[in-house]
Amino acid sequence: MEAAPAKAGRRQWVGLAALALPTLLVSMDFTVTYLALPHISAALQPGSAQLLWITDIYSFLQGGLLITMGTLGDRIGRRKLLLCGAVVFALASAMGAFSGSPNMLIVARGIMGMAGAAIMPSIVALVRSLFHDDKERAVAMGVWTTCFSTGTMLGPLLGGLLLDHYWWGSVFLIGTPVMLLFLVLAPRFLPEYRAPQEGRFDIGSAFLLLLGLLSLIYAVKRSSEAVAVNGVSAGLACGGILVLLGFLQRQAKAAHPLIDLQLFKVASFNATLLGLLLSLFCWAGLYLFVAQYLQLVVGLDPLQAGLWTLPSTLVSMVFCMAAPQLARRWGAPNVIISGMLMTALALVCYAVASDLAMLIAGTVCMGIGTSSTVTLGVDKVISAAPHEKAGAAAGIYETSTTFGAAMGVGLLGSMGTAVYRAAMQHTGGEARNTLGAAVEAAKRLPAAAGQALVQTARSSFLHSLHITATVAAILMLLVTLRVAWVYKKK
Repeated sequence: MEAAPAKAGRRQWVGLAALALPTLLVSMDFTVTYLALPHISAALQPGSAQLLWITDIYSFLQGGLLITMGTLGDRIGRRKLLLCGAVVFALASAMGAFSGSPNMLIVARGIMGMAGAAIMPSIVALVRSLFHDDKERAVAMGVWTTCFSTGTMLGPLLGGLLLDHYWWGSVFLIGTPVMLLFLVLAPRFLPEYRAPQEGRFDIGSAFLLLLGLLSLIYAVKRSSEAVAVNGVSAGLACGGILVLLGFLQRQAKAAHPLIDLQLFKVASFNATLLGLLLSLFCWAGLYLFVAQYLQLVVGLDPLQAGLWTLPSTLVSMVFCMAAPQLARRWGAPNVIISGMLMTALALVCYAVASDLAMLIAGTVCMGIGTSSTVTLGVDKVISAAPHEKAGAAAGIYETSTTFGAAMGVGLLGSMGTAVYRAAMQHTGGEARNTLGAAVEAAKRLPAAAGQALVQTARSSFLHSLHITATVAAILMLLVTLRVAWVYKKK
């Protein structure tokens, strides 16, 4: 008869509280930039392509390195890698805050993304190391997802508060003192863990994985600049897919692979990852529209826009904590499917939004749906892997969500940009590129002409929101049906 897993004590729960600090900070950086974009545009004057890079290079590079960093943490020590990532994140945050050009800010955001890739899978794997009892681990994962969700939702609120009193760089500078506090607490309360049999770290596989992902996302970038898929974009996309296929083939033959491909033979594991990826794809892609809608369509200042995200933040916190209890009553698959349906409902609200009330209703539904799906999805993915491979499993989970979010911003953002530009094709200058550029251009025109330009730009932006949300809703419903079929078959 096996002994019952050891219960967690004060040290473990304090360690979980310490892990909340980098979790909140890294997740906040997914969304805190959105409200700062108008201020960054005015101060640094980036082009439309540079503006897209500023928003999503963070999540893109993080997604490209998560699996590699998760495996590296298993082998050199999860706490060691976490502390190194925290130091780099703090320094890059300061660099971003004082950037004097768009390119410098893009580099800083990229370094922050790479540091975040070292931090996030290490945190999830350390939660697995801290809590061995299934019920306690489920609660701990609920706390972790609450922190992550709260960070993404509080990003606009905190960003609005800072932008209301300080310069745009303050939204990045907050990362430095928070990470320094974590560096004081972590060595005392967090255990070190490394796999008993480390094996050789496959640098070649890590390079192939990063190259393939970079090629795919850059193809999306080139398409967004040209408003249509050209030869370069198609070539990069095909090249990226071929490289990733080569990566998977190498994993199948490697003695110590970065990814345990056996996990992907479990249908429910694949379905969960697909649900997680698309949920974050839709959430991140549409959240970019929400931030612009609040400031540039409704006309709210950054603080007011941040306050209007509070309802979504609150329901997200509630459902992150409640999801494990709901799963015990109705089953995790049913709760995950319900969360995905709620996300689809949120997208329908965006697709018909013509006023602030409908938009906020959409953000609330999105908070409920994504928090339920992610909370139960992470526990399902991490529990499927043995303890010594928890870092790698965390990397797979984080990649599916982070890369899904990056692709959401890239693909849905590019779709929205293309629709907006098509609607503004008779408008000259920078005004046809983005709504923010149109608002800035209107300030330099006579009152009547400026007002007419803003009205045209806002109508074009709403049209792009409705089209993009409709496409996302259809995708979400199709994937939900697929996931439900897999769960039922099991």
